[in-house]
Amino acid sequence: MRADPSVVPADPGAPAPATHPVSPVPERLFDDDAAERRWRARFTAVRMSRPSWARDAPDRTVYVSNGSGTTEIHVWDRATDIHRQVTSRRSGTHSATLPPDGDTVWWFDDTDGDEFGHWVTEPFAGRPDTEEPAVAVPGAEDGYPAGLDMGRGVVVLGTSTDAGTTVWLHDRGSSEPARVVYSHTEDAGVGALSEDETLLAIHHSEHGDSRHPSLRVLSVPSGETVGELHDGPGKGLAPLVFSPVAGDQRLLVGHERRGREELLIWDPVTGTESELHLDLPGEVFADFYPDGTALLVGHTHAARTRLFRYDIGTASLTELPVAPGCVGSAEVRPDGTVEYTCSSAATPTEIRALHPDGTDRLLLVPPGERPPSSSPVRDVWVDGPGGSVHALVTSPENVPGPAPAVFVLHGGPHAADEDRFDPARATWVEAGFVVVEVNYRGSTGYGSAWRDAIEGHPGLTELADVAAVQDALVADGTVDPARCVVDGWSWGGYLSLLAAGVQPERWAVAVAGVPVADYLAAYEDEMEQLRSFDRALFGGSPEELPDRYREASPLTYVDRVRVPVLVLAGENDPRCPIRQIDNYLDALAARGDVRYEVTRFDAGHGSLVVTDQLDLVATEIDFARRALS
Repeated sequence: MRADPSVVPADPGAPAPATHPVSPVPERLFDDDAAERRWRARFTAVRMSRPSWARDAPDRTVYVSNGSGTTEIHVWDRATDIHRQVTSRRSGTHSATLPPDGDTVWWFDDTDGDEFGHWVTEPFAGRPDTEEPAVAVPGAEDGYPAGLDMGRGVVVLGTSTDAGTTVWLHDRGSSEPARVVYSHTEDAGVGALSEDETLLAIHHSEHGDSRHPSLRVLSVPSGETVGELHDGPGKGLAPLVFSPVAGDQRLLVGHERRGREELLIWDPVTGTESELHLDLPGEVFADFYPDGTALLVGHTHAARTRLFRYDIGTASLTELPVAPGCVGSAEVRPDGTVEYTCSSAATPTEIRALHPDGTDRLLLVPPGERPPSSSPVRDVWVDGPGGSVHALVTSPENVPGPAPAVFVLHGGPHAADEDRFDPARATWVEAGFVVVEVNYRGSTGYGSAWRDAIEGHPGLTELADVAAVQDALVADGTVDPARCVVDGWSWGGYLSLLAAGVQPERWAVAVAGVPVADYLAAYEDEMEQLRSFDRALFGGSPEELPDRYREASPLTYVDRVRVPVLVLAGENDPRCPIRQIDNYLDALAARGDVRYEVTRFDAGHGSLVVTDQLDLVATEIDFARRALS
């Protein structure tokens, strides 16, 4: 963690940049020792992702863990039960995979969280301290990741730069440089490689709408197009995975032809296509079982995700008896065992295994103490200007209403809050705040129309839904309208800053982590993948639609801000770059009549370092408390 750096102007005659007040990090949040231990333990407890395995060597697995104090890559050899930490970098590492043979581990090497770099590889068993990891795909340019799939003989890699997207093909083990099989100025990415490595599925937005991509399958040997799927305006397609059976060229595809995310199976060689009609509300995603006869279906509805098995031949759907809670990730082992993660707002995450005989057990328990539990959420549905708005509300014990509240707005915007364990939510509740999480228009899981309702008018649309939920919770006595905090990170941080300017009468405090603050400058500096997303979201670029971008920009409303504002910013953030945040802070400083503070941390779009995470949450809650008092 560090304060604003002192910058010497290049032009001696230019005015010096504003020095912004730095938000202090409190030594502790709670006078009560037990409460202080609980909130810190939820962050410092060892957390692990579900281990994923090498296709041909399933005893070799890879996962991420914060056990060292920073999120890093680890491997686990199940045959020997040996765990090994692979990476140790100042800003942490979060992306890794294993090739089919499991002999090596691949991880993405960027600079201090800036997400720009390349894949490297090293032996699964480890490398000598004197050796550096090898470049995984020689000849491929550095860039932002745009997909990766590995076969036994070839590797397919996507990179994104300011010039667009490039897909590279490399023969594994060859010293020859990778060759380009696809390149376009619009956003695209690697989808899936067929089991026999003759077909490559990519998603692309050559039609100009990266939010609703089309699908293309290429011949790996020739690079020629084998098949195309395009569902027209407002209907995206996602290549999920090819059948794992040799010679079977069926591709599992996500589509939204009936207004929500559903599934179809497509054979691009024969052109046959079959939509899967599952009698489920909400939206679904899936993967093949190892023998290709069934699908593992994840079903998301009303902020919860559960698992089903779909038998392709009989079109029968069966819910799997997984543990209570909301499922995170899941995959089927070669023997049919489903390994998955599961949690709830009250119960920390577990890594579990559901065996074919119905036995469900803990698969892996992180070392050390389990994180303390927290409070459950309750569901609230509110009539909003665009339809029924779903929110999750968590209330602290022994705090009578109306109580102070923090409206924590999720990022994305195409994401959703779910009934999952979250140490930050638990800390706000421990501090006596009602936590309100709103799945506003733009959120996923509620259908395509809900997700796309912010097109052409982002920001203000979401805040209208937040206002409807706030009004309902004020009316029923849950929250105190005079003590409402608006808080969020990424898109949620953007909405928080925007709310401070367009809804100043609603909020007592605004907290914005890694936000879009000046949309015009953000567009200039952000990664091309996000520029493509913004063009699709707004309907064009800032040059084409300047008024739309200005209407959606928090900087436009900076003169209307009346509440204390805290901004937390990553120095190396490629998604919400630092210059546009500085522009907003300078505008606040120029006013001279608004209380604001800033925290700058030396990482990207958030920090993978546990001590940073503790400091950031403590800073947010401390600022809110001081502002409310």
